Amino acid sequence: MSLPSNLHPDEASPPWLNKGDNSWQLTAATLVGLQSVPGLVILYGSIVKKKWAVNSAFMALYAFAAVLICWVGWGYRMSFGDKFIPFLGMPNVSLDAQYLIDRAFLGYLPNATMIYFQFVFAAITLILIAGALLGRMNFLAWMLFVPLWVTFSYTITAYSIWCPGGWLAKRGLIDYSGGYVIHLSSGVAGFTAAYWVGPRTTRDRERFPPNNILLMLAGAGLLWMGWTGFNGGDPYTVSTDASLAVLNTHVCTATSLLTWLILDYIFFGKPSVVGATQGMITGLVCITPAAGVVQGWAAILMGMMSGSIPWYTMMVLHKKVWFLKQVDDTMAVFHTHAVAGSLGGILTGVFAVPKFNRLFYMLTDWQHYIGLFYGFHDGRTTAGFRQLGVQLLGILFVVFVHATMTSIICLLISLVVPLRLSEEALQTGDDAIHGEEAYALWGDGERYESKHNSVYEENARPPSTKGDDDCFKTFWVNLLSRPR
Repeated sequence: MSLPSNLHPDEASPPWLNKGDNSWQLTAATLVGLQSVPGLVILYGSIVKKKWAVNSAFMALYAFAAVLICWVGWGYRMSFGDKFIPFLGMPNVSLDAQYLIDRAFLGYLPNATMIYFQFVFAAITLILIAGALLGRMNFLAWMLFVPLWVTFSYTITAYSIWCPGGWLAKRGLIDYSGGYVIHLSSGVAGFTAAYWVGPRTTRDRERFPPNNILLMLAGAGLLWMGWTGFNGGDPYTVSTDASLAVLNTHVCTATSLLTWLILDYIFFGKPSVVGATQGMITGLVCITPAAGVVQGWAAILMGMMSGSIPWYTMMVLHKKVWFLKQVDDTMAVFHTHAVAGSLGGILTGVFAVPKFNRLFYMLTDWQHYIGLFYGFHDGRTTAGFRQLGVQLLGILFVVFVHATMTSIICLLISLVVPLRLSEEALQTGDDAIHGEEAYALWGDGERYESKHNSVYEENARPPSTKGDDDCFKTFWVNLLSRPR
């Protein structure tokens, strides 16, 4: 049977390229990118105090751009390239034209697509770390932290777990879409960096209300919907397993959100919007390592646990454990990502279905990927316990690597620039750091006009507007003195 003319191989579409897979992979990568820009940019900028809105949003935007340059310069090959040492690839540039159009290490895709897809995962990891540091980190220190961390910390776990030659990948660790590489990593690194940077001001720690909850929900919605590409893109093919991963993702997330909401209602008497958003995030994180290898009923059980266990660690345990109380984790990244990611990794070792693992890994030795539950069911308890042991080993490895490397990076940066903002900047916020503020209330648009806003005006007015203030007062005096 002859193929339609549009499916015939040609120079731009070699025989190994699958156009459908490539189209979906580019779409999935863009969905993941939208989770960061504008998703987390909006979420961070609106969930913090007004005085930190610009700084918080810009930390996310900067990280997205900086990671891309590091990624194509050396990071991708360190994560997915030729072996350098047992847990790291050889640093090399990924911009050669011929290399970009050659076939990727997995799937029916060119390297350019794979580089783009893996970049958005690396970028969102750094942006999640930023969530633990909002409201006090020196922006210059953050500018140094991002390239150092993606180079010397992220690449280690990405290579070890996701690269076919990685030592944990060879042991059979199941991390479908980043429960370990992204979420556990960002939770541990964020918590560690928050320790070294130090806390926000006492006033900010005691009261840190969102400046715009509706806008926060818009960012959260982009985060949730973007997870369709986050988990649906990791089989690297348009398959039944990708469809399963997408549906499981949303089922677990909805269950987790409702569970968190019910607990808030029971114990605090009010349905918290911020709390529901946290429950949404823990559900997304928990299902990520298991998305395409568990059944729907398991996704619901995982959602119930991801909506309750991180809720307990955040709302109860955090207030009782001395060490947790010492670290100011602004967005509770430790609970929403490290705890939820670890929980998801462990439950993957319990509920992973052998058949779904075969669909995902497409390997001849897929049989050793089996959850403990199915190990008991199929009479392969040893294999089930082995899988759970590998999942626990992966958690220990990720925690050790990122706690160690993040500490080293923070200490090195502190030798060059302060990690924490000055006390004066901490009191003022955005205006002291960037010379800009998020919202122009009456008169603020003039007081805080940026010099960059008037670049095309030959005779731009100076920002001080005493005359405008006088006009404002005269207007109200005249209005109130009018006869009724």
